[in-house]
Amino acid sequence: MDKKELLERVAEDRVRFISFQFSDVSGTVKSVDAPISRLEGAVNQGIWFDGSSVEGFARIQESDMRLKPDIDTYAVLPWSPENMRRARLFCNIYNPDGTPFAGDPRGNLSRQLAALEERGMRLMVGSEPEFFLFRRNGSSDIHPVPHDVGGYFDFSPNDEAVRVRTELMQALDSMGLEVEVGHHECALGQHEIDFHFSNALRSADNVLTLKYTVKAIAAQNGLIASFMPKPIFGINGSGMHCHQSLFDLRGNNLFYDAADEYHLSPLAYGFIAGQLAHARAFSAVTAPTVNSYKRLVPGYEAPVYVGWAQTNRSALIRIPRPLEGMTTSVRAELRCPDPSCNPYLAYSSMLAAALDGMKQQLTPPEPLNDVNVYELSREERQNLNIVELPGSLREALVELEKDSVIQQALGETLYNAFRRAKWAEWERYRLDVTDWELARYLETA
Repeated sequence: MDKKELLERVAEDRVRFISFQFSDVSGTVKSVDAPISRLEGAVNQGIWFDGSSVEGFARIQESDMRLKPDIDTYAVLPWSPENMRRARLFCNIYNPDGTPFAGDPRGNLSRQLAALEERGMRLMVGSEPEFFLFRRNGSSDIHPVPHDVGGYFDFSPNDEAVRVRTELMQALDSMGLEVEVGHHECALGQHEIDFHFSNALRSADNVLTLKYTVKAIAAQNGLIASFMPKPIFGINGSGMHCHQSLFDLRGNNLFYDAADEYHLSPLAYGFIAGQLAHARAFSAVTAPTVNSYKRLVPGYEAPVYVGWAQTNRSALIRIPRPLEGMTTSVRAELRCPDPSCNPYLAYSSMLAAALDGMKQQLTPPEPLNDVNVYELSREERQNLNIVELPGSLREALVELEKDSVIQQALGETLYNAFRRAKWAEWERYRLDVTDWELARYLETA
């Protein structure tokens, strides 16, 4: 769209307010709201805001900042009341002198993708965020109660969960997400809604849109939606598998090679090898919370071991079988990210790792097609050179501090802000006294 088309759309949709949205370093959506009368000025000159209290923007010299809306991200928020109809525009962040702000996660990914396009390539990503729907458990008790009793792909014509999920899919489709399927996941109260793959920037926008839309529609139904990776002990957690491929500017899939056993090109093998080489470091970004590492454990279908395969879902990277005659379907599915991540930072890190593998012409190890890695002993895994992902946020942060490729992908400002925030999170967790500790030690110690 151009500005004229945007203003016409806003009038047709009878929008009264615009939310100018951006992301902090942790992936939380922030918003500066304005009446529709400010829209044209915002498109022309941007919107000034105080960034000094935002996570990652917290230095006093980063107080005056300007938001520049991306017109193509216009969408009406379907849960807003008709008499106060609200739309949103995602924005990039600029310094007062007009230069891009180095601590803007969306702007950082935009710049990386622009550099990739100069090389004749586009990164396409299709993410699959999983989430839970919970009933409220009293007025103040935060222990979750699953919303339903369904299992993987279960269907019931009178299931309340089906009704809510259908409402969610309708809302997301109206916001331009091109929803493909929605279904019940393995755990009680767990769901997944998949949308069509797109360029990495739009895909990251879609992840944030899905998260706050799901939360808003769930709240209207008296439910709590959670993208926490492991909200309940003893059942599967929520991941965000990312299907990735590189296309040229004419729309050809650069991963495809008809002569290869797995239909993968040399470029694709370098892409995969790079992500495997840097996986332990970028897990701090793709699985960025203390709770993330309670999902990444053996036994719950989560990928723990660094390897790749076509038929083995215990591997970190899976190569789905391509659809007959569809070269565009050849892709690499990275299975370690979870929906608590900031998708802009996650995609930036994943891309940098892949490009490093391509640059160095790395080759991945033998695929783990016929091996259930979960059943191997530690010695057997060592003999096969299979390493594990970090077992805690602390371990992942230590790995990140040793990886210059991922640090450079984030840039100094974003990396330092992310590192500062995550070490603070770890220290807060380390000092907390949990219910488990009280139950285990209060009377026995």
